Amino acid sequence: MTFITDTASHCQRYLQTQIVRLQATAYYQQLLAMPPIKRWATVAGLFLLSQIVVFGSLYLMFGRIVVIGFFASILAGLATGVGALPALFFKNISNNLFNTMLGAAAGVMLAATAFSLLVPGMNYGNLIWPGNGIYVVSIGMLVGALFLHYADRQLPHVHFDSVSDTQVNSLQKIWLFIIAITIHNFPEGMSVGVSFGSGEMNNGVVLAVAIALQNIPEGLAVALPLVGLGYNRWRAVGIATLTGLVEPVGGLLGITMVTIFEPILPIAMGFAAGAMLFVISEEIIPETHANGRSRYATFALMIGFIIMMLLDNALG
Repeated sequence: MTFITDTASHCQRYLQTQIVRLQATAYYQQLLAMPPIKRWATVAGLFLLSQIVVFGSLYLMFGRIVVIGFFASILAGLATGVGALPALFFKNISNNLFNTMLGAAAGVMLAATAFSLLVPGMNYGNLIWPGNGIYVVSIGMLVGALFLHYADRQLPHVHFDSVSDTQVNSLQKIWLFIIAITIHNFPEGMSVGVSFGSGEMNNGVVLAVAIALQNIPEGLAVALPLVGLGYNRWRAVGIATLTGLVEPVGGLLGITMVTIFEPILPIAMGFAAGAMLFVISEEIIPETHANGRSRYATFALMIGFIIMMLLDNALG
């Protein structure tokens, strides 16, 4: 328990130290001294320039599909920040509404896992190893689940159901939960990248939409407790957004990996599916039923699954 508390405290201190260092730099002070319009124009210009460099380099090295996949994983990650925006106006929401959002997110992820990862993974596996695609994908699923299990063991954290109560008064628990969200967002981003890396644009789009929808309640779950503990509302939204921005890292790794080493594509798709199923079973579904059976969450899961299934069919 001491190790868990120390880990949370260290992460919190590290983030605060980096913010203080940034605010103390001469460049930051010069930026603050500018008139507001010029300041924001400068920030926007620097951001645009950085994106041109990043996306231009990716296009030259890997081609169009990698650029699109990386951009999709960025948008999916930013959905965490979108989900956190209600924290600017509220300190809490009803348990029924939150559980309904999580249930719908679970249904969306289940459908995306089945139709955008497992089915295409088996098809690609059969093309490379005729008749053995299902076994290759199954191995990948087990490896993905074991990877998340190992990450949980090595980086202990508080689970979803321990922090969903908006009256939480333990800062250490909140920061451990933030670590948990960050850990789980990496394989989610990777799944988007792997899907785009397969060359099937439609599957990649469906999966990116699914991940984005699933990230919305996660962002809210991070931001609301921070606001309740006295954090500045905008800073709470910013922290929630940062937890989602690990997804583009996983997305870039996944898409470049399968683009360069195409034979590992079925295993990679199984890996991503296994990791996502682990998150759904370990974190999301138990949370929706933490306070007794929730019919709202159950029906929301079914509706989320159906909507994602229809979207996959429409784009397919």
